[in-house]
Amino acid sequence: MTLLCLPHAGAGASVYRNWGAGLPGWISAAPVQLPGRETRFRDPLRHDCQELVADLAKEVAPTLAGPYAVFGHSLGALLAYELVRELGRLGSPPPVRLFVSGRRAPQQPESPARGPDTGLDGLARFLRLLGGTPDELLADRRALALVEPMLRADFAVNENYRYVSHAPLDVPITAFAASADVRASVADVTAWGARTSAGFRLHTLHGGHFAVLGEAARVHGLIAEELAPWT
Repeated sequence: MTLLCLPHAGAGASVYRNWGAGLPGWISAAPVQLPGRETRFRDPLRHDCQELVADLAKEVAPTLAGPYAVFGHSLGALLAYELVRELGRLGSPPPVRLFVSGRRAPQQPESPARGPDTGLDGLARFLRLLGGTPDELLADRRALALVEPMLRADFAVNENYRYVSHAPLDVPITAFAASADVRASVADVTAWGARTSAGFRLHTLHGGHFAVLGEAARVHGLIAEELAPWT
């Protein structure tokens, strides 16, 4: 079973290297690399969700062989959802399940006020509020300036997204909500249930925006439990 993994804003595929190693051996984590970072650092950054998803679908579609599922956290949750839709338009087989975490449902628009203020100080304050970013990086203005274009491009993809009403996916969805997530409340995440006609499950984690990484062992167990019927 392949588990495609879409990263959160500002992250590359490597964020899932250690995380994915905790999955059972019969699940193979396959991190999806976004343009403009790590192994694709020469590719231009994308500021539009549909352009980014079209790019990712072209990369992913030829690799699909056998059963697979898709997982995305925060921005990655939105990309995972739209990637499933785009793969369907391309005629690729659907995943057996979609896992989303740390983002309000697509039909609930983001507010520009939810993003970072301008300047490095505003960006640092926003990242500190979310948690998950080392204090050394937040205090290093040179390092923060290097990653700022990538972060702001990813935030633009998320905040400029405009949901257009369409039929729910015929793919079951499992959502992970964190009890103290300042970015996506439990109610925000619960609304993902409207985006599927094939069954919805919600799991609540303890912690903030990155609880899905902090509670990795529990999340891995739940993922394995829900993918086991397809093995």
